[in-house]
Amino acid sequence: MKLDSKVPDGPVKDKWDKHKFEMKLVNPANKRKYTVIVVGTGLAGASAGATLAELGYNVKSFCIQDSPRRAHSIAAQGGINASKNYPNDGDSVWRLFYDTVKGGDYRSREANVHRLAQISANIIDQCVAQGVPFARDYGGLLDNRSFGGAQVSRTFYARGQTGQQLLLGAYSALMRQAAKGNVEIFARKEMMDIVLVDGKARGIVVRDLVNGKLETHAADAIVLATGGYGNVFFLSTNAVNSNVTASWRCYKRGACFANPCYTQIHPTCIPVSGDHQSKLTLMSESLRNDGRVWVPLKNNDPRKSSEIPEDERAYYLEQKYPSFGNLVPRDIASRNAKLVCDEGRGVGETGLSVYLDFADAIERLGQNTIKEKYGNLFDMYERITGENPYEVAMRIYPAVHYTMGGLWVDYNLMSTIPGLHVLGEANFSDHGANRLGASALMQGLADGYFVVPYTLGNYLATTDLKPVNHSQVEFKDAREECEKRVNSLLAIKGKKTVRELHRELGLLMWNYVGMSRNEAGLKKALQEIPKLRDEFWSNVNVQGTSEDLNKNLELAGRLADFIELAELMARDALERRESCGGHFRDESQTEEGEAKRDDENFSYVAAWEYTGDNKAPAMHKEMLEFKDVKLSQRSYK
Repeated sequence: MKLDSKVPDGPVKDKWDKHKFEMKLVNPANKRKYTVIVVGTGLAGASAGATLAELGYNVKSFCIQDSPRRAHSIAAQGGINASKNYPNDGDSVWRLFYDTVKGGDYRSREANVHRLAQISANIIDQCVAQGVPFARDYGGLLDNRSFGGAQVSRTFYARGQTGQQLLLGAYSALMRQAAKGNVEIFARKEMMDIVLVDGKARGIVVRDLVNGKLETHAADAIVLATGGYGNVFFLSTNAVNSNVTASWRCYKRGACFANPCYTQIHPTCIPVSGDHQSKLTLMSESLRNDGRVWVPLKNNDPRKSSEIPEDERAYYLEQKYPSFGNLVPRDIASRNAKLVCDEGRGVGETGLSVYLDFADAIERLGQNTIKEKYGNLFDMYERITGENPYEVAMRIYPAVHYTMGGLWVDYNLMSTIPGLHVLGEANFSDHGANRLGASALMQGLADGYFVVPYTLGNYLATTDLKPVNHSQVEFKDAREECEKRVNSLLAIKGKKTVRELHRELGLLMWNYVGMSRNEAGLKKALQEIPKLRDEFWSNVNVQGTSEDLNKNLELAGRLADFIELAELMARDALERRESCGGHFRDESQTEEGEAKRDDENFSYVAAWEYTGDNKAPAMHKEMLEFKDVKLSQRSYK
């Protein structure tokens, strides 16, 4: 297999405009002849479905939730980046492009990142036109705040509910098209497999999560927008239903999986409180605008935060990174929090947390101002912890949040399976080894509203697509394979629950493929994960039947895929013998403990190809070229 990124020629600032002109178009009258399946209804999926339907295509929209508006995008709190330079503080398309490439530790494709920066301003206009209630300043103009990895204020926000408000805008656009008959909504359906005809993506197999029936659906092209795979760690900030199954089924049908070891640990999470938890709760990165991060100078200090005087506190981010302070990128903030806790200066009962303190901001701005900016976040923190953050410092600790890896796509967002386009967090394309805060919403909406409508049209206009139907052998075979898989899970009748085994996998991944990795630990993981896979297939207990609502069956199928993905993640991390962004190898760090890249040997995207069960996957390399951003040691000091 040879990876072809299909990046257009010419200067990076002209590539997207040039490409849009050179792509083939589908005549408006002919668009009605095509059917497109969109799997996922988060920001990427909802915006893609709405836009494709408005263009005239017939769209089938699938989600596992009871409504498209319940997609996990609603959980995004802090904001969405765009290079509008409203504060007049020096921002530009080029600066957003530069910050994103640098923030990803020079492991992303320049052309894709520049396109994202170009499109960003259009996203805000689109969302304002939809009625998204962005925060505004006293004069009524859209307001901005700062986020990690940037020295300008370019983040648009709606208090701590930005993801929810943006999703409601995309959902409204999607349902408008559904009301007009251009979109057919399929809720509570889980994608179990992709159907290939003549090597092209032509349909999917789904399971109705209420009655258990397997269905096949045919189309001319597939758009996959099913999010990330952070729940491989069991505890993460993702919704419990977030999973890798749709992407993994595509991987096993021939779609390469790129950079699976690139996972992001978010520094601003409410710490783990016990084994009872099924997920973790994120506190928005926006809190680092006014909150100050610190720990006591003394190890194992038992005093409350309010009892520790200023001269006995270590504001370690401000001291170590004076240019960016508390707004360093997430990977750096997370590693430094782990470092001070490992030194014995962590706080709380477990010693695995640091303070995020608003005392100075409240004194400077007043409690009402802080409440206006972050009130719902403060309320959420108090409901979960029982502590009032207006009176005591918040306690935070890093947790798994986002995955930069995903299915490999070219510049057109098409995978190595012709006709399968992959959007948002499900693809690998824009964030390199570390995503800057407030860029996930930007990428999801850019892909859905402004990229895939062009590139999918080009695919349809240049591809010979024969009619397909459900009676074809490819659809029958895929459906039968899914049925066998479901029955095999129900037939095991073991002694361990799915949650027990998933928790064991999560601990393995956190301990050996978590915030820091090393050769010995990764090799240990590659020994232990196959053992866990064997135990799963011999000792899991899945109660119930396949003919009704069965959460255990759902979770078991997803865990089977997570176990296989975990092995690929560890393998990818072992092969990448460098540190970059969220992938930190203990053996590869500077004298000051920062990530140390090896550009000579690892300046590539690792795209893994499935070669069969119990066989080592094949790695293909897309070499990265940096013509516009100079490679350098990343510094935020």
